Amino acid sequence: MSKKKPKPQRQVAPPPLLSNAKPARHQNVEPAESGGHTKMPWGEGERLQKVLAKAGVASRRAAEEMIAQGRVEVDGMIVREQGLRIDPQRAVVRVDGTRVVVREELVHVALNKPKGWQSTMSDDLGRPCVGDIVAERIAAGQRLFHVGRLDAETEGLLLLTNDGDLAHRLMHPSFEVSKTYLATVQGEVNNRAVGKHLKQGVELEDGPAKVDRFQVLELGEGRSLVKVVLHEGRKHIVRRLLDAVGHPVIRLVRTNIGPVALGDQRPGTLRVLGRDEIGKLYEAVSL
Repeated sequence: MSKKKPKPQRQVAPPPLLSNAKPARHQNVEPAESGGHTKMPWGEGERLQKVLAKAGVASRRAAEEMIAQGRVEVDGMIVREQGLRIDPQRAVVRVDGTRVVVREELVHVALNKPKGWQSTMSDDLGRPCVGDIVAERIAAGQRLFHVGRLDAETEGLLLLTNDGDLAHRLMHPSFEVSKTYLATVQGEVNNRAVGKHLKQGVELEDGPAKVDRFQVLELGEGRSLVKVVLHEGRKHIVRRLLDAVGHPVIRLVRTNIGPVALGDQRPGTLRVLGRDEIGKLYEAVSL
């Protein structure tokens, strides 16, 4: 008499890989050729390799190889099976430890704000503002937040996104996301003395402030070019710090926000952030 494999062994589902997965009784069991792993029901998610391909990580075939190599995590768990269905709106996906933002509607762009432009989406006085540069995106229905501000006379990197949580965390000092500035200042700066003063802290009218790093890059003709790195976000903080140590700012450019660099991007232009940059931004603020 032949023995049959007890049915219950095939019907018992393993613990769900996704924190947002349906309870086991509502899950479908795939045919044996796909390994019998439990997946989200059809129509309630997308295959992981397709999501990775749409996010620009790799081709679908290459994404399948990444999954097989154990390089892909979903909600903190390594996934090795092919065809796992996930909810791109909720799932936290990482490749080689770096967050991959897979929600299609999210927008992340870098702007090189020109001197004289306001860091606002509109201006009652009719002055040129950031909103003018992204007017087409706004008209198309995108709601963009600028991450912090640069005063009108300061140039350089400004991030724009429609992810309010990301924007809020990037601006909050508790997450200590660094910002890097290049400042041309009056006077020839003593690197050691001024750097030590700024790192120890300067008492300003709204409380003490300090920099994380300071470096003199060039000296000459009664001016200096310095690099300032800090995670403070108070109004005019770099200008006020340098003024307090006797070196008023002549020109100020923000070159970096966390992992995002301005590079050779021209003033007034927008650049869509790369996948690695976006992933590192989310990592920096624990999202």
